[in-house]
Amino acid sequence: MSRFHKLTIAKRRPETRDAVSIELAVPPALRDTFKFAQGQYLTLKATVDGTEERRSYSISNALQDDKLEITVKKVSDGRFSPFACDQLSEGCEIEVAPPAGRFSVPVSPDAEHRYLAIAAGSGITPVFSILRTILLGEPKSEFTLIYGNRSTSHVIFREALLELKDLYPTRLNLIFVMSREPQDVPLFYGRIDGKKVEAIVRSQIDLAGIDNVFICGPHAMAQDVAATLERLGYDRARIKRELFAANRPARGDAPLREDRAAPSGEIAATVKIDGQTHSFTIDKDRQTVLEAAQAQGIELPYSCKAGVCSTCVCKVTDGEVEMDRNYALEDYELARGFVLACQSRPVSETLALDFDERV
Repeated sequence: MSRFHKLTIAKRRPETRDAVSIELAVPPALRDTFKFAQGQYLTLKATVDGTEERRSYSISNALQDDKLEITVKKVSDGRFSPFACDQLSEGCEIEVAPPAGRFSVPVSPDAEHRYLAIAAGSGITPVFSILRTILLGEPKSEFTLIYGNRSTSHVIFREALLELKDLYPTRLNLIFVMSREPQDVPLFYGRIDGKKVEAIVRSQIDLAGIDNVFICGPHAMAQDVAATLERLGYDRARIKRELFAANRPARGDAPLREDRAAPSGEIAATVKIDGQTHSFTIDKDRQTVLEAAQAQGIELPYSCKAGVCSTCVCKVTDGEVEMDRNYALEDYELARGFVLACQSRPVSETLALDFDERV
């Protein structure tokens, strides 16, 4: 799971003036390695301005497409996205880790479900994969998409979504919301947040009949919308969230609980990954598991380092940790012992982690 593979850029396709879809050529020997579920993401690695950078980008095509494609939106003050959008041309090679993420539900051709997705900006990328996979793979199911953008020119996949609406007029409901482009219907003008979603749901959607909800966008938006849906009586367990941004905490800004004391000296730790066990030490609460492993030359999977993407998820098999932040794991996953290595600090004298355990 931690290994990167060099893949060639097969095609590039502009989506908007600041977003591009990139198709990756997967050789036959790696087909099984890069099998994915709708809604998953890929972690890309490259040297940008002399520094190794990693970023996660959602797979944007459907399972039925027989290809592997991501969509990247350029961030004005970013490091990796301008590189990906401007320099990754057809024929270039890029290091890519196998698909990861759990932003999906099983698809069955016999199922008859109703889905709701709420996306903002580039949050459409995994949702587009989910939406098309379900429309193609569950002929009896219906899908409603609430999609927020600044203006029509910023709508990623706009033409493709409208084509899908023409193909599935009774099964696909598209609701576009613009924050800087006045709409004929005031309900569809403004920012996507809990208040806006509540107004749309009360006016347009029978929430009780929705089987699953997918939310993807900035952290604050996703949290607000999810909390609103719960307040309206929707089951939290049926809400899937994928976060595209979160405030990265400063090191050490989250203190240990009052009933915990940081162990003194160096902590003896072991990690199991790809069937091999590695031993290293962690400098009490000054290092996260990921930081300590990297400092000692042990390669662990990671991408955002902000507790958002879940690339570094692992299971505690001995000892105990506390996490600075967690935006990726649900309560039941925490109860089973899963943690994020990028946010975990030991609160025991020894620690053992297993990266081969599946969430």
